[in-house]
Amino acid sequence: MSKFAELLKSPEPVLVDFSAEWCGPCKQLKPILEQLKSKIGNSAKIIKIDVDKNRTLADKFQIRSVPTMILFKDGKSVWRQSGVIQANVLEGIIKQYSK
Repeated sequence: MSKFAELLKSPEPVLVDFSAEWCGPCKQLKPILEQLKSKIGNSAKIIKIDVDKNRTLADKFQIRSVPTMILFKDGKSVWRQSGVIQANVLEGIIKQYSK
């Protein structure tokens, strides 16, 4: 938990994907996030959190549906959305918060 909090304080954007193994849309999102990572490289971090294995984090960030993605910058939540989002849209959002 403390390592996660430290990660969120990163100066580069951190996209956290709250998902679950049983979730169909979460499975659709996996290749999209892989494509996004190849496009953005090291300009942002992408982290996947399984809500069933990390209930404390899911509760802390009030995750009510999966997938839910939250973008953090300098430890603060700057963007949040539930559902499947295309890589180019996510890339544009991340670029808004990159240096």
